[in-house]
Amino acid sequence: MSYTVNCSILLTDLPLLERPAAARAAGFDAVEFWWPFATSLPADRDVDAFVAAIRDAGVQLSGLNFNVGDMPGGDRGLVSWIGREAEFAENVAVVAAIGERTGCRAFNALYGNRQPGHTPEAQDALAVQNLVAAAQGVARIGGTVLLEPVSGAPAYPLKTAQDALDVITEVQRAGADNIRLLADFYHLAVNGDDVAAVIEQHAAGFGHIQIADAPGRHEPGTGELPLQQWIDRSRALGYSGRVGLEYKASQEDPFAWLSARPATRTGA
Repeated sequence: MSYTVNCSILLTDLPLLERPAAARAAGFDAVEFWWPFATSLPADRDVDAFVAAIRDAGVQLSGLNFNVGDMPGGDRGLVSWIGREAEFAENVAVVAAIGERTGCRAFNALYGNRQPGHTPEAQDALAVQNLVAAAQGVARIGGTVLLEPVSGAPAYPLKTAQDALDVITEVQRAGADNIRLLADFYHLAVNGDDVAAVIEQHAAGFGHIQIADAPGRHEPGTGELPLQQWIDRSRALGYSGRVGLEYKASQEDPFAWLSARPATRTGA
C-alpha cells in the first residue's frame, strides 16, 4: 500500500514546515497539503521556504489544494465564488509553479459554498469556467485537477460522488479532460453516499483517494468504516494511486494503527 500523509491535518503539534521531515521520519515518502499559505498570492520567500521543506525532507509532494479562502471561518473554496475570479486565476498560476518545482501533479480545487445574493446557476457557471482555467493552467506540467465532495459544510453543494461527477462532466464538455474525482471515503460515507457502489462504478477513474474513519474522522480502526476493504476493491478495479491519510489523530502516535505493517508506509 502506498500512503501519503496530509500534513495540514496531521502532525499539527509541529510548525507546518517541519511536518514533511516528521512524516519522513515516521517512514513515509510522500506528503500532501491543503493550501499552506494565508493568501492566494504568497510572497516568493514563503513559496521558496515551502518548496525547500519538501525537498530537504526527501519526500514527494503528491497533492496540493488550491486556496480555499478562510477554512477556519467556514470557507470551502474559491471555484464558484463570484467576485474572486481574478484571485483564483492568480492562485492557479502559483499552484502550477509549485507543482513544476516539486513534481506534484494532483491539485484539489474545492468548489466553494453557496453564496447569498447569487443564484446557484450563476455560481455553477463560474465554477465550470474556473475549473477549465485551472485544468488548463496545470496541464502544461501534466497536472490533474481534483474535485471533492465534502461533509460538515451545509452550504457546500457537492455532497455525493455524483454531485462532483456531474460537474466534472460539464468541465470535460467544455474542453478540459484533466479533471478527476477525489474520493474521500470519510466525506462520502458521512454524507450518506453508497461508497461501495461509487467504487464499483468509478474506482478506475478516481483521481485520488483519501481516508479517515467514522464517526470521529480519526485513524482507521477507530470507527465503523471498512476502509481497507474499500481500498482493496478500488485497487482491484484499477485505482493505482496513493491513498491520502487525512484524519485527525486521536493518540500520540498518529500512525500506530500501521505498526504491524511498517513496510506499507512507503511506496511508489
